[in-house]
Amino acid sequence: EEDLLNDVCREVVERWSESQVVDAKEEKEDEVQAIASMMEKQARIVVKPKEVSQEEKQRKAALLAQYANVTDEEEYPFPALLGAQACVGQQLPALFRNTNVEDVLNARKLERELLRDEFQKKKEQDRLQREKDKLAKQERKEKEKKRTQKGERKR
Repeated sequence: EEDLLNDVCREVVERWSESQVVDAKEEKEDEVQAIASMMEKQARIVVKPKEVSQEEKQRKAALLAQYANVTDEEEYPFPALLGAQACVGQQLPALFRNTNVEDVLNARKLERELLRDEFQKKKEQDRLQREKDKLAKQERKEKEKKRTQKGERKR
């Protein structure tokens, strides 16, 4: 009976290992099939070129033409400063005013003022609290003094 049991166990283990090998092969084949189908789907996807209407083309051309038409005065607004001797000691006037630096400085200044105000408020609150504590301490001392005087009188 032991021989029969060993044979059955061996057969069960062999079939189990065979099924594992088959399952692994099937999983690999499934993965390969899934990847292949995904690649086929991606290959089928075609990006349609955007159709631009004639009106949009004309609008774009008009904008480009507008920016392309620059007169000599616009292109060179500072003719006196073009020469090398004219540039010495002179700065080119700014075509526009950059307010970024001013905005940042104003924001920092405002923040500092707010912090300063908060600090002053805190300082005032601390001073008031110290005064309250001082008064409370004096009152405790006076009460203690009265209590001790009462105790001395009773003696």
